[in-house]
Amino acid sequence: MNRPSKNVLGSDVEIKGNIKFTGELTLDGKLEGEVHTDGTLNLGDSAVVNGNINAQTVVVRGKVNGNINAKDKIEIKAKAELFGDIRAAKLAIEEGVTFVGRTEVNPNKVMPVPPLPRTGEAPKPPEPAKAVR
Repeated sequence: MNRPSKNVLGSDVEIKGNIKFTGELTLDGKLEGEVHTDGTLNLGDSAVVNGNINAQTVVVRGKVNGNINAKDKIEIKAKAELFGDIRAAKLAIEEGVTFVGRTEVNPNKVMPVPPLPRTGEAPKPPEPAKAVR
């Protein structure tokens, strides 16, 4: 059987550069760079990431300064700190989290439809384009 690999980078690890992996990675150390995976990234209590994260699933317990894009789910656990925008199909945020950024949660992967004007109101015409010099 070919099981997905489980990798651990402990709290004494510091990496400058990008990480790519398959399977599952638990990071407790420091990363200055980006993460790209079709697997699961677990950030432990002492993890510090300065960079963007693209993954299937992300569980945040430490600190992230960057954007997170997850194809499936983002879980932000209590006491985590996240400064950046997040995009995922599913999102779970526990009480006690510090989060500064924007969220886009779209489980159906369908573009949102703008709300229709209320009855009796005419829709606003688009503003004409302005020339930039």
